[in-house]
Amino acid sequence: MMNFANWAAAAMAIFGMAGAAGAAEYMDKTDFQKSRAFSPAVITQGGRIVWMAGQTATRDEAGNDISGNFEAQVRTVFSLMDKTLHKAGGSLANLVTMTVFINDPRNGDRFVEMRRDTFKDGNYPASALITVSNFARPGMLIEIQGIAVIDDEQK
Repeated sequence: MMNFANWAAAAMAIFGMAGAAGAAEYMDKTDFQKSRAFSPAVITQGGRIVWMAGQTATRDEAGNDISGNFEAQVRTVFSLMDKTLHKAGGSLANLVTMTVFINDPRNGDRFVEMRRDTFKDGNYPASALITVSNFARPGMLIEIQGIAVIDDEQK
């Protein structure tokens, strides 16, 4: 079984950690992919890879309870991810892929709309949207995990 350190080293080699940093290249999207606000793939070379833990929120940044409020949780999760990426020298715009977990498939279309509004330039991260039966805490409706690539010159 491959341990995390070996897996991470292999992933870094695959993603091309060495070499000159460059901007992300977003592959052309079909009309369907545009309508669902995701890219089929994002190509990067160089830069620093930020592996983000799954982000959830049942309280907004002011401390208000947002348990059960899907839209408030999405806004808060995107904001918290952006703040994490700022600490690493980037922003939400550097997100190249995300895995999104929701527990109610009826929220899928609303999430897509909110993602489209978040990535207004049309450079959407590659993405998977997965429905799960439950989360670790009551009131959680969404969790987003992501990988960002920050250009070396952006530091």
